[in-house]
Parts: sequence; C-alpha cells; structure tokens
Amino acid sequence: MTDHRGHGAAEPLPKPEFSRIVSAEMVRRADLTETIEATEAERRALAERFELEGIGRLTATVRLRAVRGGQMIRVSGSLEADVVQTCVVTLDPVPAHVSESFEALFAPETMIEDEGLEIDIDPTVADEDSPEPMVNGRIDIGELTAQHLSLGLDPYPRAPGIDFEGYDEGEEEEEQPVAEPEKPNPFAVLERLKRGN
Repeated sequence: MTDHRGHGAAEPLPKPEFSRIVSAEMVRRADLTETIEATEAERRALAERFELEGIGRLTATVRLRAVRGGQMIRVSGSLEADVVQTCVVTLDPVPAHVSESFEALFAPETMIEDEGLEIDIDPTVADEDSPEPMVNGRIDIGELTAQHLSLGLDPYPRAPGIDFEGYDEGEEEEEQPVAEPEKPNPFAVLERLKRGN
C-alpha cells in the first residue's frame, strides 16, 4: 500500500512582513492594549508588497478583549501611516496619509472548522463579522494592521491637478429620462392633408 502522507499538503505561508503576535491566553486573563510600530525594514517590505514607493511611518493602537465566555477575541484598532504612492496618470510620487479604524473577531480554528457547530455571536459584536481563525491560539495584530493599511490606500492615486480625461470627480449628474419620440399630432396630419388637396 502506498503511503500518501505529505502529498498535497499546503505550502507554509510566507512569514508576514509586519508581524506582532499576541497570545489569546493573555487576553483571556485581562483585556490588552498594544501600540505597535513598523521598523524601517518592515516598512520597506510592506511597500514592496503593496506596490508603494515607500512607507515613512506605520503605527497602530490595537485593543483586544475576550468575548463569548472567553472563547473568541474581539480586536479593534486604529492605524496611522504616511505612504508614497504612484500617480496612475503621470507616474509621479504621490504622498498620502492613511488613517483607518478596524475591527475583527477571532475564534479557535476548531470552532470554525466544525461546520456543524453554530457560533452564537456575542450581541455586542457587529453581526456582519465572520470569525477569523486563531492559529495555535495566536493573533497576528501586525498582519491585521497591514491588511487594513492596504484597504485604506487610494486605488487611483493622482498627482495634484491631474485628472483622468473625461473623468469628473464632482457630483454625478442626475440621469435625464430618455425622451420618447414625439407622437404625430393626428390633427396636424389632417391639416397637412387638407393643405395638400
């Protein structure tokens, strides 16, 4: 019998560029607030990942608390970053400041993997959230911050005074109803017929 163990196993994910691990066990003992800041090397690596010209600063304040009897961890935070993007029209550098707030809910992998288990979300938690898995009871608040930095970036950065051709950033004009073709006035048609005779 052939041993298939190890075949088709998922490749390990690359280590995140900006990693700050927090143990869920610590949070279960007491709420935790962490202030984290990316080093120069981490900022360079993140700039490459997000195709930025550079990141001058990236800091975040992240609060973690246990919810649902300590089974899940609620993470809320705010980040500040100074980035340099590339103008989509001229390719000139475009400095920008990113300020984002974020929230996430983490649950043990076993709770998420067990599809038969219904997770009753804490009523104080936003109901649009689906829990993310905690790997080995650990939460990477650095990677979470990086993901939300990515979401806060302008998808179409433009240098000052540069606009897309034919693109108006102002208020969208209300669509005018399409005019129906005028129906001929039957009396006008009769009048023309009379004149023709």
